[in-house]
Amino acid sequence: MLDEKKPIGLAFSLIFMGAALFIILMPYVWMLLTSFKSQVELRWNPTKMLPIEWTLDGYRKVLTETPFFSWLRNSVIVTASVTVGVLFTSSITGYIFAKYQFPFKRALFWILMASMMVPIHVTLIPSFLIINWVGLYNTIYALIVPVLISAFGVFLCRQFCEDIPDSLFEAARIDGAGDFMVYLRIVIPLLRPCLAALAIFTSLQTWNEYLMPLILIERVSDMTLPVALSYFTGFHARNTSAVMAAAALIMLPVTVLFLALQKQFIKGIALAGMKS
Repeated sequence: MLDEKKPIGLAFSLIFMGAALFIILMPYVWMLLTSFKSQVELRWNPTKMLPIEWTLDGYRKVLTETPFFSWLRNSVIVTASVTVGVLFTSSITGYIFAKYQFPFKRALFWILMASMMVPIHVTLIPSFLIINWVGLYNTIYALIVPVLISAFGVFLCRQFCEDIPDSLFEAARIDGAGDFMVYLRIVIPLLRPCLAALAIFTSLQTWNEYLMPLILIERVSDMTLPVALSYFTGFHARNTSAVMAAAALIMLPVTVLFLALQKQFIKGIALAGMKS
């Protein structure tokens, strides 16, 4: 009886997963196919899925009539800088919280964790005033400096560091290694799975960030891609093909990143869930 039910359950699971996959992927497929259609075709036959005549006019318009590569450069610089900064600050701070004793250690850690519960909208105005006061407003540094420390990253690295045996640190210090050398030679290699997961989470979040760049950047040439897409859509709202081409170009880098690091991404989600 059990063996007879297994094929039925497997078929039901496959049908359900196929339907869910179709619902998830359908908007992306429609976006990609629409980017290859002409405006005439979109005007006269907007419901047809496949293009009748494939064209690159939408991509040509995005790449030649906008500073797309400046927007791409800004997004890459911001994402890379924030990711590297978060990896460094999270790993060293998590190591200090896990292996060092100092006054108010527990209180400081819980204050840091409590900051994760505060929505970004609550601190939006104070953040804007501070950034403007220090002279970073309307510069690319305004998107990098305020987010170089991640409470979630500190928590994740601290949980991993607590599992590292103290004997390793004691042996390194007996051999004459200083605190920073212990961090470089012992902590960083053992935190590689954790740092790989944190790097993927941070890079995806930074790449897709919309609210802060929208508020802190005014110059068109300094925009990042998500804000630039909104700006581009405002001027080309009727040119659906060009808008979909811009969206496809923005999605391409993170898609390539995910496909290249999908094993680490899945492993990172599992590790983050186990450690939290």
